[in-house]
Amino acid sequence: MGTSHSREGADLSDSDDYHSETEDRDEEEEYEDVHYDAVERQETPQTTSSNRTIDEIDTKLKSLKLKYGDAAQGSGERRVKLYLHLGGNSPKAKWIVSEKSAPYAFVKSGGRGGEDDEDEGGSSSGGGKNNSFWILRVGAKVRARVSTEMQLKMFADQRRVDFVDSGVWALRFSADEEFRRFVNEYHDCLFENVYGLKATEENKVKVYGKEFIGWAKPETADDSMWEDADAGEEKFTPLRANQDLMEEFEEAANGGVHSLTLGALDNSFLVNDLGVQVYRNNQKGIHGKGICVSFDDRNSGSRLAKSTPKKGMLMRAETNMMLMSPMKDGNPHSTGIKQLDIETGKIVTEWKFEKDGTEITMRDITNDNKGSQLDPSESTFLGLDDNRLCQWDMRDKSGIVQNIGKASDSPVLQWSEGHQFSRGTNFQCFASTGDGSIVVGSLDGKIRLYSRRSLRQAKTAFPGLGSPITHVDVTYDGKWVLGTTDTYLILICTLFTDKDGKTKTGFGGRMGNKIPAPRLLKLMPLDSHSAGSNNKFHGGHFSWVTENGRQERHIVATVGKFSVIWDFQQVKNSGHHCYKNQQGLKSCYCYKIVLKDESIVESRFMHDNYAFSNSPEAPLVVATPMKVSSISLSGSKQQRSRG
Repeated sequence: MGTSHSREGADLSDSDDYHSETEDRDEEEEYEDVHYDAVERQETPQTTSSNRTIDEIDTKLKSLKLKYGDAAQGSGERRVKLYLHLGGNSPKAKWIVSEKSAPYAFVKSGGRGGEDDEDEGGSSSGGGKNNSFWILRVGAKVRARVSTEMQLKMFADQRRVDFVDSGVWALRFSADEEFRRFVNEYHDCLFENVYGLKATEENKVKVYGKEFIGWAKPETADDSMWEDADAGEEKFTPLRANQDLMEEFEEAANGGVHSLTLGALDNSFLVNDLGVQVYRNNQKGIHGKGICVSFDDRNSGSRLAKSTPKKGMLMRAETNMMLMSPMKDGNPHSTGIKQLDIETGKIVTEWKFEKDGTEITMRDITNDNKGSQLDPSESTFLGLDDNRLCQWDMRDKSGIVQNIGKASDSPVLQWSEGHQFSRGTNFQCFASTGDGSIVVGSLDGKIRLYSRRSLRQAKTAFPGLGSPITHVDVTYDGKWVLGTTDTYLILICTLFTDKDGKTKTGFGGRMGNKIPAPRLLKLMPLDSHSAGSNNKFHGGHFSWVTENGRQERHIVATVGKFSVIWDFQQVKNSGHHCYKNQQGLKSCYCYKIVLKDESIVESRFMHDNYAFSNSPEAPLVVATPMKVSSISLSGSKQQRSRG
């Protein structure tokens, strides 16, 4: 297991200029074999070998229909020093000067019929109807579509930005004014690429609403609520810089792992190709018991016995598990679930989802609240589909637990309460708080908060930032919501002060016009590029508590081969050094990384019950398709910063 800090923005020293031209050319040729143009996903080599003439390069670029605007060649062109990072994570990794004075511009591209229709300098109709988009063009080597996938990171003190475009690049500007102009243009182009509207004040209000204008203009947002919320919470010793992540043990998972289901009591579980693997919980992590419940239960007669469940949910004091299988690969929807009795190791029945006598589907299920899996009498749980939010009841209409009987007589779950929305909400994921309030993430990036008393209408709807929400989590007390997108995590404070001066969460009332701006958790561009081919964030979680007064301490998410850990208290601190000199939403780049040798399926902290006295957190469990690892925090080792 490899562990490390986030990479700091190592200064691009002018000593890099002292490479000879031959050295620079040789170093760049090492990269040219693998560097391709990412714009419009054309797999065309971006550069040429050293014996190719300038005319040949120009001919090749013209064949890609990438036009050079007259303004870029005139006296008004803007130039920047372009760096390229070579060597990845190796000890010999370094920045080299790719072009000492490269012209750059934001240009409009990707127009009708795949033809390039470039306009310089930010002019556009703003309608977005011709599917055009902004790209960043730097010299002859960079053509990057302006999006969050660039993972663009700004270093104002160095007048520098780093970003990913089939490699890791850096731009250094000659003056502060030019740097600020670039940053402003980048944000405007990003807004237009996401929403298809020019980045005017009017359009920002149209997208975010007046109540959430702080999301578009963070410098005007009221951050005091972040500080007020943190002031009343449990204090703990944060993760120190010299604390290492220690792997206690690693075990083979005996088959392709699909999901990790942690228990707060004695056992945890892996759902894999063979069935449900049982693990024993302890203060150093989870350890295999050598017990597997097979899905090939021919006596059950269940349709679901013929498919592999992708998710498990514990119920009834963790003596039962609900297993959810998709109808087909690539489609998360299911028409029912099957119930596993953990004590007997038997799949006892299949439950069907029905409403008003009609079979319906669900895309996800979760417990009624953060701690309800510990309730031995639990008979209800929550369900989510693209346009449905509901509660299911395993009891019949008279309140009696239904007779399971034969599998051929599959009982029907009772639609206890909920709502089927007529318009396209495109729900994707959801989670519940300690009191049963519900947060739901959507395809359009919106995050909705529902009171437990009503699933029909959201109390608060956050506009999001345009990227689909693939996973959500919420703290036990409901004060903080964490949304996962492909390229960043979004942390939202739900607290507000009502007209009577009382502090509430957005689950219990409509938030007013002083809504704090969210904060983003991101990877440095070098780490994003190094995470692997599947370098999309998924499964962002808070650490796990189920008691009032206890506070979540860390946030963990998975991206490619990395498990990434943020100190929650540090992220909430408005004075954190990460936020100095930033433009736009505050973004935290301080994290620790657990590196695995294959893409990670899921990373979760164990229940707070398993945090021992000399550790700031319960163990972290990391599951890959073939292995499961348990990792503890310790202050016994020094750790080298990545720089």
